[in-house]
Amino acid sequence: MKSANFFAVMVLAGLAGSVQAAAPAQEGKTDKGEALVDTSGKALYTYDKDAEGKSNCNDKCAQNWPPLAVKADAKEEGDWTIIKRDDGSSQWAYKGKPLYTWVKDEKSGVAGGDGVGGVWHLATP
Repeated sequence: MKSANFFAVMVLAGLAGSVQAAAPAQEGKTDKGEALVDTSGKALYTYDKDAEGKSNCNDKCAQNWPPLAVKADAKEEGDWTIIKRDDGSSQWAYKGKPLYTWVKDEKSGVAGGDGVGGVWHLATP
């Protein structure tokens, strides 16, 4: 019986790990409320000048607002889609909106980029 319970626990742990690994981001708390955060807890943002499924933040913009990168083995799921950037790299989008972090957010839970230039907004679920 103990080995059966151990096996069941291991299977459930494996499933939980694979679900967790598939999500590019999660809901989390920031100093401005609930928002989408990356796997290290940093706030994610959307950009008003993007089109649905298309990033318009390139070059210097992308240096200040790093796109949420896609790992090579990642797969789209539900509201999470993968878009191609002008430089050929891939970026995560949520409900069609490309997602970014902000270089000035130095620690998790900080959402200092919300409202910058009137065009950057905290991404919410």
